Amino acid sequence: MRLATILPENAPKPIAAVAVDKQNWIALHPFLSFFGAKDLPENPGAPLEWFLPILLPRFSELTRKVNDWPEHGRVFEKKGGKTLRARRFFPPVVRPSTFRDFYAFEQHVRTARQRRGLEMIQAWYEIPVFYFSNPNSIVGNDAEIFAPSGSNELDYELELGLVIGKRGRNIAPAQAWDYVAGFTIINDFSARDLQHAEMEVGLGPAKGKDFASAVGPLLVTRDEFADKIDRETISLEMRARLNGNQLSWGNSSMLFHSFPRMVAQASRDADLFPGDLIGSGTVGAGCILELGPENTGGWLKAGDVVELEIERIGTLRTRIGTRPG
Repeated sequence: MRLATILPENAPKPIAAVAVDKQNWIALHPFLSFFGAKDLPENPGAPLEWFLPILLPRFSELTRKVNDWPEHGRVFEKKGGKTLRARRFFPPVVRPSTFRDFYAFEQHVRTARQRRGLEMIQAWYEIPVFYFSNPNSIVGNDAEIFAPSGSNELDYELELGLVIGKRGRNIAPAQAWDYVAGFTIINDFSARDLQHAEMEVGLGPAKGKDFASAVGPLLVTRDEFADKIDRETISLEMRARLNGNQLSWGNSSMLFHSFPRMVAQASRDADLFPGDLIGSGTVGAGCILELGPENTGGWLKAGDVVELEIERIGTLRTRIGTRPG
């Protein structure tokens, strides 16, 4: 299933919805009610993460219902159900309770460290490390962002995002997929000059990261990737384009630290909740820092358009604007 938080045409508020074809959406509350789901949120406009524990055990069944929607849709509409068109896409989970961003692709880590004059360290191979980013600065598809104050080195980062589907703690890698609702796209925008300065202190990243992260446009449920998952490895092609020109290409199978091990690390002595967002970290060559600004036409600037595309999920588009005076 393809899930999203959309602003429907002729509607004042965003709503959690499921796609029934390439253009049409159904609000999740009436969709699940139509198929007999119990214990639904009392508020039909509840955020998407409230529905994830209900959806998780029924992914395969409900995906088949969506595939047969022309038949079900006629009954749905006869009972007063409404089909929606999306005018705007918010982040699938608008405000996750936490956003952990890992550092799990060896090529990216190695190249980024080399550019700072550092060698690889053994600890990176032993510990799936992450930092907490800012859930309040997440934006959706086709949003406009700008560099933070004092920065002249704005960069994109091509990442695969994982969304937690049910509460868990101390989750073993062997059980981790059972807690995964699905996958989305993350562009973890970075102010490299600010990031470099603050990490010289030995803590961070902080202000070099927390001004904007784009997420979306969709959350595609885990069952849609069954043929792409082999034990702990998920294999999805990943691309980044700047103003229509492809700059980055990679594959999620190149992760050194797998998503099940990231989930295990994130949940060690800590609760994960439905809607929590986990980022893979940047795929190798998935940013200007690695490619070299001298090879990409410089850092991101006002007027640029960044598009991140991941197989089976779609394309996340972000416009770079001018910082308000």
